[in-house]
Amino acid sequence: MTVRIRLVVNGSSREVEVDPSRALVHVLRDQLRLTGTRFGCLTGHCGACTVHLDGRAVKACTVLAAGADGARIDTIEGVAAEGRLHPLQRAFWDHFGFQCGFCTPGMIMTALEILAEDSRPDEAAIRRALAGNLCRCTGYQTIVEAIQAAAGEGAER
Repeated sequence: MTVRIRLVVNGSSREVEVDPSRALVHVLRDQLRLTGTRFGCLTGHCGACTVHLDGRAVKACTVLAAGADGARIDTIEGVAAEGRLHPLQRAFWDHFGFQCGFCTPGMIMTALEILAEDSRPDEAAIRRALAGNLCRCTGYQTIVEAIQAAAGEGAER
């Protein structure tokens, strides 16, 4: 049995048939081919699958796709505009806020929410907000520096 859901993904209306028990991360990657949203732990602990659901950062492995019917979903693929990196993406590049890159999409999606809520967060606030995102490579310092550099430079959506 499947259900038809409607989503607005990165500004485009989409309709898709989904298994009611299927997680949003699977639908984004497998059916909509938006592979920037990563599979990590599939338990909501690593943050690799972070997307925005109606403007709030959520872990797509913990959201049933059927429950997102009618929602606005923003993924990492929708962050850059007109062929130009978003200021936050540019800051990650400039400050080496990535190494292997696996966690980067989830980190950026979380950081966008951080900056939307506070355009000038201090280091402690950034670290608290990133607590649900795991990175095995950077030690987080360059990620924090990238977010601080982007703050106040139009990085908030």
